[in-house]
Amino acid sequence: MSQEALFYEKLNNENVKCTLCPWFCELKPGMIGVCKVRRNENGKLVTDVYNRVAALGTDPIEKKPLYHFHPGKNILSIGEVGCNLKCTFCQNHRISQCFASEFSGFYDISSEQIVEEAEKTWHNIGIAYTYNEPFTFYEFMLDNAKLAKSKGLKNVVVSNGYVNPEPLKHALPWLDAFNIDLKAFNQNFYKKQTKGKLEPVLDSLKLIADSTSHLEITTLVIPELNDDESEFREMIDWIANELGHDVPLHLSRFFPQHKMDSPPTPLKKLQKLFDIAREKLQFVYLGNVSDAERSSTRCPNCSELIIRRDRYNTKFLQKGFEGHCTNCNAKINVVL
Repeated sequence: MSQEALFYEKLNNENVKCTLCPWFCELKPGMIGVCKVRRNENGKLVTDVYNRVAALGTDPIEKKPLYHFHPGKNILSIGEVGCNLKCTFCQNHRISQCFASEFSGFYDISSEQIVEEAEKTWHNIGIAYTYNEPFTFYEFMLDNAKLAKSKGLKNVVVSNGYVNPEPLKHALPWLDAFNIDLKAFNQNFYKKQTKGKLEPVLDSLKLIADSTSHLEITTLVIPELNDDESEFREMIDWIANELGHDVPLHLSRFFPQHKMDSPPTPLKKLQKLFDIAREKLQFVYLGNVSDAERSSTRCPNCSELIIRRDRYNTKFLQKGFEGHCTNCNAKINVVL
């Protein structure tokens, strides 16, 4: 279903310029943007992913991954097709690299129906916009988020962060938590492996960190491409200085996907980067591996174990935990 898009300019009676993301696509009638879901329809920019979804299901919040936002809860997850990056290693390339006009698996559903589903889902805190790039279905995400918020539900975004400041600022009041992919700390990596740029992602991270929304970061560690220890230290310094020492960082193990056939990330490399990150950041986790110790939350002050995680099994070990370590009273960046 098509719906007029937000954030675009009319260049003349026929052509439009999308201002949602850093591509600033200029489209003649009939042309589709880089995201594969926004097109010029007779001089008007429309979105082809409104009131329908390509994927819907319930996940543990830890699967997003969000470890410090309502740990142990479930969240209703929805996604569409399309993305404004072209990552060679994309894990969801079957939907993210698909045009809306070519996808046959849509399920028609309204914001009201999605919120009703979220309200009746067991142990559920809200809605996660995930699977593909949520900002490509900005209009539907925003309408869902506003309705969900009015019902007391939370809104979570799992994103590549490749969005312009104005649309991000406009949506922030309705979005409670983010996990942003920081794919590398290297412009050449972004240019070659994603076709995008690093700087807009850093700008998005700073905007979110300065807002009231909760922020976590994921980096997929790919052998020989973004695992240089010197460059990684620069990234950790930037996160600590620009975003904060208590922003959780997830280091995820790579497995061959899409166009990239590099071997899986060596566990020793992941563990080494984990140790480097812990020098500056209070909360670092390993993902796509079975490592309960490096997936659990300890107090950065006294090292007391607060939350034990084994895959998606989450257990609070401190009885009565309400955001402060019950052993030393240090404040812990966990939203309950």
